[in-house]
Amino acid sequence: MKKIFFFFSILFFLFSFTKVKHPYHVGSVEINYNSRSKTFEITGRFFLDDLENGLSKKYGKPFHFNDVKYKAQINEALKNYSAEYLKLKTDNEFLKINYVGYEEDSESVNIYLESEKVENPKKVEAAVSFLYNLFDDQINLVHIIVNGNRKSEKLTYPNRYLFQQF
Repeated sequence: MKKIFFFFSILFFLFSFTKVKHPYHVGSVEINYNSRSKTFEITGRFFLDDLENGLSKKYGKPFHFNDVKYKAQINEALKNYSAEYLKLKTDNEFLKINYVGYEEDSESVNIYLESEKVENPKKVEAAVSFLYNLFDDQINLVHIIVNGNRKSEKLTYPNRYLFQQF
């Protein structure tokens, strides 16, 4: 399983630096528990063009990450999109997820989110379906880290649910 994650991480990295249309639709989501703040810090990383197209399809209007005129519109769209396509539950309780912002990184976009406070999560459940509204071959690599213990899983459309015990 680690070989698969390594393979997709390398593909994601390589295609992040090219202008060529990438043949794979892959993203990653890291859900990292911060024991000091008692929150989950969440980072989603997706190809810029895929995210633009996913938002455009969802909201019926164009989005352009490299154009500052769209910044407010993109922030609002990503806030709503993330709320719909990412759910997090710990110890059988849904957590409120707050949108923090986004950052462009060459050919990719990082989306930053943070959960409400939670004490010592033992069971983490997630529903991750970013870009499932655009591609029926989308793969999302999900990494959940609690107290330094990292567990990873590959979600391939239409599978969106996972849980991990810590």
